[in-house]
Amino acid sequence: MEFNLKIWRQKDARSQGGFIDYNLKGVSGEMSFLEMIDYLNKTLIEGGEEPVAFEHDCREGICGSCSLYINGRPHGPEDLIATCELRMTRFKDGDTIVIEPWRAKSFPVLKDLIVDRYAFDKIMQAGGFISVNTGAAPEANSIPVSKEAADEAYDAAICIGCGACVAACKNSSAMLFVAAKVSQLSLLPQGKAETAKRARAMVEKMDELGFGSCTNTTACETECPKGISMAHIARLNREFLLAGLKS
Repeated sequence: MEFNLKIWRQKDARSQGGFIDYNLKGVSGEMSFLEMIDYLNKTLIEGGEEPVAFEHDCREGICGSCSLYINGRPHGPEDLIATCELRMTRFKDGDTIVIEPWRAKSFPVLKDLIVDRYAFDKIMQAGGFISVNTGAAPEANSIPVSKEAADEAYDAAICIGCGACVAACKNSSAMLFVAAKVSQLSLLPQGKAETAKRARAMVEKMDELGFGSCTNTTACETECPKGISMAHIARLNREFLLAGLKS
């Protein structure tokens, strides 16, 4: 297979970036999208050119570091998968593929397709944890947790922090990410004691870091590789309002 690739190249955070065109032949349909970039980089290195910088780690749809904007969609044309799970069979021979980094003020480009997502870490440091002393691990059945609450907490906890929600949102809002992290803790007994404090601290940090506000366009839920529901945003809003009343 042969593809025309338009890839964003940028030397560093201070440099002006732009799209560079590459014609890549000999691509196997069995390759993953990241393997295709590996193959491109191999040809670039062999030709004496600098390879394209991009992030990857587990390549199993778990870590979220492979995040790319592909043909106008976070993680590409397939639903409910990360970039590393995208196969080249999804494209047609001769297609033009546009590959970009996330575009958000809070995720500055470091080089080529790599962005700095440390803003998410700062939000987690603001309240995405349990600090109360919960003691040793209790007997499994001593603190009953309903199956509904456990399932909903798990559905929130599968967020991989990739930032697709931010990239898809017209306001670059991180509300779905924050809501997922708030829900996964507030739904379980160990996290309830700090629920209001946590919601307020994480939302305030999100605003401080320059993320936009949520206008309920549902783009975040649509593009989330794990299908996390916007219902968690409703819980976050409720917890944030309760925090204001309690204070």
